[in-house]
Amino acid sequence: MSTLLSVSIAVLAGLLMTRVVHPLKLPDVTAYLVAGVLIGPYCLGAMHIDGLGFVSAEAVEQMSLVSEVALGFIAFSIGNEFRLRDLKSTGRQATIIGVFQALTATLLVDLALLAVHLLIPEKLTVAQAITLGAIATATAPAATLMVVRQYKADGPLTRLLLPIVALDDAVGLVAFAVSFGIAKTLVSGVVDLVSILVNPLVEIVGSLLLGAVMGWLLTLLERLFHSNTNRLNMTIAFVFLTASMAMLEFRIGPVTVGFSSLLVCMMLGTVFCNLCPLSQDLMGAADKWTSPLFALFFVISGAELELGVFADAAIVCIGVVYILSRSLGKYIGAYVSAKKTRCAPQICKYLGVTLLPQAGVALGMCATAMQLGQQGSLIRNITLFSVLIYELAGPLLTRQALTAAGDIKPMSEEVRNRRQTKLESAKKQRT
Repeated sequence: MSTLLSVSIAVLAGLLMTRVVHPLKLPDVTAYLVAGVLIGPYCLGAMHIDGLGFVSAEAVEQMSLVSEVALGFIAFSIGNEFRLRDLKSTGRQATIIGVFQALTATLLVDLALLAVHLLIPEKLTVAQAITLGAIATATAPAATLMVVRQYKADGPLTRLLLPIVALDDAVGLVAFAVSFGIAKTLVSGVVDLVSILVNPLVEIVGSLLLGAVMGWLLTLLERLFHSNTNRLNMTIAFVFLTASMAMLEFRIGPVTVGFSSLLVCMMLGTVFCNLCPLSQDLMGAADKWTSPLFALFFVISGAELELGVFADAAIVCIGVVYILSRSLGKYIGAYVSAKKTRCAPQICKYLGVTLLPQAGVALGMCATAMQLGQQGSLIRNITLFSVLIYELAGPLLTRQALTAAGDIKPMSEEVRNRRQTKLESAKKQRT
């Protein structure tokens, strides 16, 4: 009962918070995150009233299944952006920009944190610096997708942004595996080429193959049904099934075979949207079904943010350096590569700003970094600090960038007058 009550309170808190922040013109994503912080362990949850908030980090952790399912649907929706007819015009640009901006962020964060290491070696080691540099590659697709949906953003920047966000995760997996492998070598003194090179390649290739097979199967099974309702149910069930299969992990000799949930579900959506002629309608219907699921996901994400990291001055200082250098790397990397690939001026100017949000993938990387023992704790806390800042500020910056680029259109006078007329009519009926 307490779990069900927590879920309902979380969704209601998130929805009500959107009304509270509406005068500030903040995106709904930010409202959900703030609501999560308020009902999390540091605020309402601190009262230890079961059901009326998340009373501990363990209580939030129990909701991890919701996060896995929501990320699966987010990746599935992003896969819809990889339609072959669209990739003919944007595929080359997205690939170059996606790789270049991610590696530029890693390079600048590495250089900045290595400088911090030289100044205060007792606070930050080389292994920690290069691991954080690799984590800097990750961009949160969930926040970006929610802002795009809420404001119905559409235009050259939006059409290029979503494929880049998806490619970002593949680049991040490779960069993190290599950097983390070097970090483990520095800590233990043992070189492990399997962890550095083989495992990340197996994870990426395996994820893409699994997603492609599941997408092909989904397309075949959709043909058995003539009702769009049943087709939608089949699509939703397959996303659940694919997300669960992506959690599998096993070993073949020295090689660890694992999967990236984001890459698997993204590939599921990519294959499905290119093979199934009805995919556009079905994905549109699935988007409406997942709206409350995404709201719950972001409220839970807000509850996961640990405010306790602000208590350590060293973490705050290193975190500020990390945030500034990563933001600069993302912006410069996106600007230079967009310029080189002859993107429109508004894309060159604003694309880097939309790539700042960071959350789930980065948190997964820092969980792996805990294998470094005591050194992993600092990496985790700095990542949590940056996620807190990026998740609260990132959606707002993304909205402003998309608006400035012309992808988010202001409400027309006709629509505004129509809404005002409806409100006045409703007030008259109540009186």
